[in-house]
Amino acid sequence: MATESNAVTPLTLPVLPLDDEVVLPGMVVPLDLSDNDVRAAVESAQAASREGGGKPEVLLVPRIDGTYTGIGVIGTVEQVGRLSDGDPGALIRGRGRVRIGAGTSGPGTALWVEGTRVDSTVPDPLPGAAAELAKEYKALATSWLKQRGAWQVVDRVQQIEDLSTLADNSGYSPFLTVAQKVQLLETTDAVARLKLAIQWLGEHLAEQDVAESIAKDVQEGVDKQQREFLLRRQLDAVRKELSELNGDSGTGDESDDYRARVEAADLPGNVREAALKEVDKLERSSDQSPEGSWIRTWLDTVLELPWTERTEDAYDIRGAQAILDAEHAGLQDVKERITEYLAVRKRRADRGLGVVGGRRGGAVLALVGPPGVGKTSLGESVAHAMGRKFVRVALGGVRDEAEIRGHRRTYVGALPGRIVRAIKEAGSMNPVVLLDEIDKVGSDFRGDPAAALLEVLDPAQNHTFRDHYLEVELDLSDVVFLATANVLEAIPEALLDRMELVRLDGYTEDEKVVIARDHLLPRQLERAGLEKDEVTLDESALRKLAGEYTREAGVRNLERAVARLLRKVAAQHELGDRELPFTVTDEDLRGLIGRPHHVPEAAQDPAERRTAVPGVATGLAVTGAGGDVLFVEASLADPETGASGLTLTGQLGDVMKESAQIALSFLRSHGAELELPVADLKDRGVHIHFPAGAVPKDGPSAGITLTTALASLLSGRQVRTDVAMTGEVSLTGRVLPIGGLKQKLLAAHRAGITTVVIPQRNEADLDDVPAEVLEKLDVHPVTDVRQVLDIALAPALARAERRIPAAA
Repeated sequence: MATESNAVTPLTLPVLPLDDEVVLPGMVVPLDLSDNDVRAAVESAQAASREGGGKPEVLLVPRIDGTYTGIGVIGTVEQVGRLSDGDPGALIRGRGRVRIGAGTSGPGTALWVEGTRVDSTVPDPLPGAAAELAKEYKALATSWLKQRGAWQVVDRVQQIEDLSTLADNSGYSPFLTVAQKVQLLETTDAVARLKLAIQWLGEHLAEQDVAESIAKDVQEGVDKQQREFLLRRQLDAVRKELSELNGDSGTGDESDDYRARVEAADLPGNVREAALKEVDKLERSSDQSPEGSWIRTWLDTVLELPWTERTEDAYDIRGAQAILDAEHAGLQDVKERITEYLAVRKRRADRGLGVVGGRRGGAVLALVGPPGVGKTSLGESVAHAMGRKFVRVALGGVRDEAEIRGHRRTYVGALPGRIVRAIKEAGSMNPVVLLDEIDKVGSDFRGDPAAALLEVLDPAQNHTFRDHYLEVELDLSDVVFLATANVLEAIPEALLDRMELVRLDGYTEDEKVVIARDHLLPRQLERAGLEKDEVTLDESALRKLAGEYTREAGVRNLERAVARLLRKVAAQHELGDRELPFTVTDEDLRGLIGRPHHVPEAAQDPAERRTAVPGVATGLAVTGAGGDVLFVEASLADPETGASGLTLTGQLGDVMKESAQIALSFLRSHGAELELPVADLKDRGVHIHFPAGAVPKDGPSAGITLTTALASLLSGRQVRTDVAMTGEVSLTGRVLPIGGLKQKLLAAHRAGITTVVIPQRNEADLDDVPAEVLEKLDVHPVTDVRQVLDIALAPALARAERRIPAAA
């Protein structure tokens, strides 16, 4: 190992402080004499050398944050002159370490200190471990110097044999920090210094390898992108040259050349201008830009829209009427409206009035009616009759405004709205668009789709409809919009104002029989795998299916019943229990599909009818499923219970509760006139109940029904089984008009009612009721509730006959 030999002769030297710098023995450094401390130390050393002879010597001491280190380096001033930048400077060579002692005095203005030499000596020859360290350091230093291109320095390092000099040579390394250099300076053992130098140099080389690897990967990625860009440009140039050689105008690559596609497309002027602007943006953007994919998707959408495509309307008015009659039974209002529309279109076309003020003659109809009456299928029949394309847009459950108007193009996955997509799907600018279930549209934090439909369905605005995704005007004025809904009240008033209302109130029993015979039965025969002549349904069977097995405004349940019946016959035939052909009559229905579910009240045993006891009256109501029969039950509490007041049950709305209060007040004030024991109303509680308590009910049209039920209860006279009524009652007994009369009369007809009491002011609404229904109903228009009681209440019975039958 190296042994340290400390000189005992003290040295007195001027201090040359080095701010945040370290000079190790063997290093030669230039110092700027413009620094006061450096100039003072050099001048003091020169003055001392003139007195004692020899080269001037200074003590190079690192000064870190104003603090001197404990060991410095004795340096010889080799030369004083000018630096490369012209400033005065001195060239100083480090010779050996000196441990700093106490301060002393000397010539000049510099700080003088006493010091002791602490240089290490290494035995010769070197031990094996030390020689290996020297060899390892030279290998690392050579590798690092070769990376920097310092070949001349490599030879000089290889020639160093002294272990201490080799360790101090690492002080030239620019990657060492000041703290690391100070550690090398203060480590007097040469072997320990060399180990530190090897450790730091190895760490630096490892970091450099990682950095070079990262830089290489980045460069390779950049080179790949540049190479791909150049190859794509070359490929475009080759394709262009080939197309010119072949005399091709570029249509072979039309999918890539958007400019050619836009110029070749038959687009309106404003749309063409907007598309060309987007093409300019696409040409300026890079292939990797996300904006390029947005523009390409937008251009594809614009180019796929049928801007100038229109189908010619079929102006054969009689032919269109025949198509509607063949595909749908009944529904005369809608058929007449479509016929009128076609007739007006024909006359406008004959007189050259196809476009007036930028608007064409479209139509917006709202088909409102209960489920199953054929609203949706009617839209397809209208398109067939007019010779137009048909598109269905389902709006049930839509809550996002962007579903109607489209998304802004800046959003990821942006799409045009459902209206634009419907036009694109139809391939025509004048299709029949069915907006199905428009009353089921909701609204939440994403907007109100019903409000977005205002512009679509407004004939004064939809010729300039602007979708958020397209951002160009789209003419919808030639589109026939058919909106379907079950509940009129669920459609916003502003939206309903823009549509022409057509009501579909349901089918009569005769119409259901015709629909089942001509439409439902052939379709279900095919689905059941039966031939037309293998199973026949007698008209009596169809009528019983419509009247007693199903009771609805539409025909969905009727079709299900027909399908079930045919499935049963097909299964029996496969099992060998039934021979075909087979004709089904009304007597066969019970054995095939079970008992009827809806027996008319008039067909039941008199003792089992709901109106067999006083206090029960039959009313008529309108629900989302069409018209329906509503029963009202009233009872008086026993006087001994002490109950009083009015109790209402059956999940009633506020308006219906008020109707009950009005009926009770009218009877209390006019009881004597009507010969009713109104004293019972003062001392006993009155309970009125509407059965089907789970179904919400509201509206004023049950007023006369409530009054009749209470009058029946007080008088003991039963309400006639064949009588149903509807009408609002006032405190003075006036019968006021109501709505939905057609649906209510159809419901009464389905339920087997023969006599109906209606307000006289609704008499004009009887024109909407089918004639075959009116023929079977005895309708009594009335103005006063007294007339209602005279018609509805049966003659008084003897007291012995007025008992309530025992409960079963």
